[in-house]
Amino acid sequence: MRRAHELLRPRTYLEIGVETGATIRLANQETLVIGIDPAPELTGPPPRNVAIFKATSDQFFARRNVVQDFGGRPIDLAFIDGNHLFEFVLRDFINVERNAAPTSTILLHDCYPMDEVTAQRERTTAFSTGDSWKVVLCLKKYRPDLKIHTLASPPSGLTVVRGLDPASRKLESQLDALHKEFIDLPYSVLGEDKPAALNLVPGDWETARALLAL
Repeated sequence: MRRAHELLRPRTYLEIGVETGATIRLANQETLVIGIDPAPELTGPPPRNVAIFKATSDQFFARRNVVQDFGGRPIDLAFIDGNHLFEFVLRDFINVERNAAPTSTILLHDCYPMDEVTAQRERTTAFSTGDSWKVVLCLKKYRPDLKIHTLASPPSGLTVVRGLDPASRKLESQLDALHKEFIDLPYSVLGEDKPAALNLVPGDWETARALLAL
């Protein structure tokens, strides 16, 4: 994440799922930063360039104009790491893309599950990715225009999405149908080639840098 900030030098950065603030503090000092979390657990006051909103992401986007909050600038870089259920991640993606630019980058955390047990909607283990991985399948099927690659960064991947289209309403216009199609999908749909299903690529910085420069 630090290297991504250093490479992209985003004017604006949005983070969904702040927790202790460890990743949000990696942003450059000149970047305008917004963090969204219903129950942030910051270990100290945020940097002066960071504004924390105590709300769910759905509440935030319903109540606020993020471009306006960024002084008229779109979201240049976003990190989605909030609620890890498919429908929440999908809505987060939709809301972020709508307020981004074609050159922006969206990063999705935990979209390469370790195994079936930790990839379920109902959490039964200390570590869990939920079913956020289904978003990759959804985007591949319904938004083939996007550039989607999942870095094999431990423990459960980081998906890089480029080639955004803020004017697209393909996902939003059929949101209920997408919920019905993907929420109940079993882990077995990943088949014997999970890497191919989730567009896995090496997790080294050279690969990441090339993807971020696309």
